[in-house]
Amino acid sequence: MQETIAPDEPAAMPATTRPATDTVLTLIFAISAAHLLNDTIQALLPSIYPILKNSYQLSFTQLGLITFTFQLTASLLQPLVGVITDRKPLPYALPVGMTLTLIGLISLANAGSFPAILISAAMIGTGSAVFHPEASRIAFMAAGKRRGLAQSVFQVGGNAGSAIGPLMAALVIVPHGQHSIIAFSAVALLGVVILSFIGRWQSKNFHRMKPKVKAGGSHTVYPRKTVALALAVLVALTFSKYVYLSSLTSYYTFYLIDRFHISVQSSQYYLFLLLAAVAVGTIAGGPIGDRIGRKRVIWASILGVAPFSLLLPHVGLGMTAALSVVIGLVLASAFSAILVYAQELLPGKVGMIAGLFFGLAFGIAGIGSAVLGKVADMHGINFVFQICAFLPLIGILTVFLPDVETDKD
Repeated sequence: MQETIAPDEPAAMPATTRPATDTVLTLIFAISAAHLLNDTIQALLPSIYPILKNSYQLSFTQLGLITFTFQLTASLLQPLVGVITDRKPLPYALPVGMTLTLIGLISLANAGSFPAILISAAMIGTGSAVFHPEASRIAFMAAGKRRGLAQSVFQVGGNAGSAIGPLMAALVIVPHGQHSIIAFSAVALLGVVILSFIGRWQSKNFHRMKPKVKAGGSHTVYPRKTVALALAVLVALTFSKYVYLSSLTSYYTFYLIDRFHISVQSSQYYLFLLLAAVAVGTIAGGPIGDRIGRKRVIWASILGVAPFSLLLPHVGLGMTAALSVVIGLVLASAFSAILVYAQELLPGKVGMIAGLFFGLAFGIAGIGSAVLGKVADMHGINFVFQICAFLPLIGILTVFLPDVETDKD
């Protein structure tokens, strides 16, 4: 019989269920694996941009519009999904979301025109909109007291998938063409199976989402103005991180091809190195934040990238690869710290916060990609990397964040 207790209803915990303060590592690794599968599929889209550009004679502006369509669909729907599931949990929404991604993947493999590519990107974005806030909720539910660790493990799955996507594109899609994308439908089907089992666990463990009510009956112990200021700063930091990352993930291959005259396939390997560094760096941010505080991690991960980003447009190929790895390692830890920091500001709104910040990440990246594509058409891809190099300096705004200590119970 399924557990039907809502997150905010007082009830006795089932005797067979682990205490909510325990960390359920099996579930954390399972949702991280699902994140890997989901983001491997999503990473195929920007990875095949050189193929699409040549096959359909697309401009950089049109490539930016593809990213914009995918990211905007995800960004608009994710906060809505988070709000809905905060009010009424939907444990089997995750496999439904992966099914939408599967449909988009099949559509992309068979797309024969620019509008068809946009529709496929929108379908993949919709699947992402369902997946990310609900999957982040699973990580929160299974985390117990180790929220930073849980979010980092969850995030590293996605970053690993983002790194694997370009590698798979180089090995499978570049040699065999657009229609070979259909082979990755097996990845989506595996994701549906894993997420179905995770949904079953979620339906029996809603008591783990019960927020603690502080003195005075409020779930939030910080003044409203403090919360508003902190959220505004976090939005600005998210903007800095994801517009800069958008310049790398969407246009890094074109930058390398244009500046260093390497092949399309070689550029995919360099992109893999960058995204692999992001995956490795992600795992550190959460556990370090659990130990020393989220604010210190945010300081180091965003502002700390600035010296390397400013140097990147002015060095040779080998140093470009090395600096990109350093940037990926340092910048990657920011999002887990930002997300958990925000969830601790508003502990009763886990789904809404996850949807908001994942939505912001996707939306900002999408808009940034479209704008940067237009800039690249007007002034060249090298100019894009020169102006984006200054974005990590926005990390100085971290000084305005209040010191939020994790509740140790």
